Amino acid sequence: MGERLDLWTDPEELDPENGKSAAATEEEDSHRGAFGEFGGRDAFDGEAGFLDRSFRERIVLVGMTRDGNTEAATQASLDELELLVDTAGADSLIRITQRRDRPDPATFVGKGKVDEILRAAKAIDADTVVFDDELTPAQQFNLERLLGRTALDRTAVILDIFAQHATSTEGKTQVELAQLRYNLPRLRGKKNFSQQGGGIGTRGPGETQLEVDRRRLVRRMHKLEHELKGISARRSNQRKARHRSPYKTVSIVGYTNAGKSTLLRAMTGAEVLVEDRLFATLDPTTRKFQLPGGEQILLTDTVGFVKKLPHQLVEAFKSTLEVAAAADLLIHVVDGAGHDPDAHVMAVREVLREIGADEVPELIVFNKADLPGPEGDPNPVPRLVKLNPGSVGVSAHTGAGIDDLQQAITDALHELSSPYELFVPWARGDALAAVHREGDVTEEHPGDDGMKLIARLEDASAKRLSEFIVARIQT
Repeated sequence: MGERLDLWTDPEELDPENGKSAAATEEEDSHRGAFGEFGGRDAFDGEAGFLDRSFRERIVLVGMTRDGNTEAATQASLDELELLVDTAGADSLIRITQRRDRPDPATFVGKGKVDEILRAAKAIDADTVVFDDELTPAQQFNLERLLGRTALDRTAVILDIFAQHATSTEGKTQVELAQLRYNLPRLRGKKNFSQQGGGIGTRGPGETQLEVDRRRLVRRMHKLEHELKGISARRSNQRKARHRSPYKTVSIVGYTNAGKSTLLRAMTGAEVLVEDRLFATLDPTTRKFQLPGGEQILLTDTVGFVKKLPHQLVEAFKSTLEVAAAADLLIHVVDGAGHDPDAHVMAVREVLREIGADEVPELIVFNKADLPGPEGDPNPVPRLVKLNPGSVGVSAHTGAGIDDLQQAITDALHELSSPYELFVPWARGDALAAVHREGDVTEEHPGDDGMKLIARLEDASAKRLSEFIVARIQT
């Protein structure tokens, strides 16, 4: 275990004028980049990110292998972090890892590893160092003083990507709130000047700039939370209206870049953004879709999930993620050609559990059947489907397996309904059409006065058609 470095009580190592190490002060003057308060951004600017996008920043990635984890798992997590950094608009050039029992309280990695990171950063003229785990405010403060450049964590990178991709008013509000929640405990690193009043009774130290900034952040957060409560109330009313409608709701969920938007477009023809990038979709898209039997449903694409998804984002995006919690069925899309599909499934289910959607019925869909898997596996999707009974394999890109998926959705939704015996007089052709439109008719027996039917109906449909129901069939 590395030696603990106490940066708050060792003035010999720090420049008395700026509180930084001599190496960091020298390096700060020589390298380009975004070093400064919160990466050179204003903590109150809701549209600002944490990475400077006026040029492609040069990034050093840092990961930690703790007890119970393997080096392979650490490298896989860094692979994903590299994709996140690329999506954010920067280039990761060097990886550095360390095995430790637990992070160092002051600098996350040990003192010697900090020196190694600084040497690597100098060698490539790095602008920013990104850590694969969340840093405490003190760790971030200490690392920036030692390294002379911005120190960020995975959470900051994800927040930066969300800030770039948010397009709707709701999405921008959610991202800004998440950023402010992240920044609030990190105000310690800002300059701490006192303000003095000019009138009688106002002279003296007054408020520090830190206190002023903290109050501004808290006020802004309260305003954003109030706005999101209003959005959540409107969404709740919309959900109630949908529950009164004859259409079942199906939400597409899954790990980021699993192909959810591509699948929505393949099924419905919807003109939605499809990119081979992480978090390309932030705002939910809903389309009406007709299943092979004629039943119509509402199909919604949702934001992708990721391992170590920042709690700030889950909290801020609850009004959006509630779409999944209120659905009748979840289509859980998994990248069947990915490195570790099982880990992706677990990460998604963890977030679903956090938002109260873990009780919603789930249909697993292994996507990208047209692509080879890792380590030369020519076609892993059929094997994954065999190992997961009830799942479906598709290629949203080529359309292969889409018909099987539609039938699987039909079957899964029918399992949610109950069978009824109905009798509809011939004079009520509108009701007969409604039974066929809203339910799954399994038997029809014409008679002299009308049609006797056996059909599976949702509770809402059964209530609307109650005058024609003879009995509910016990199963």
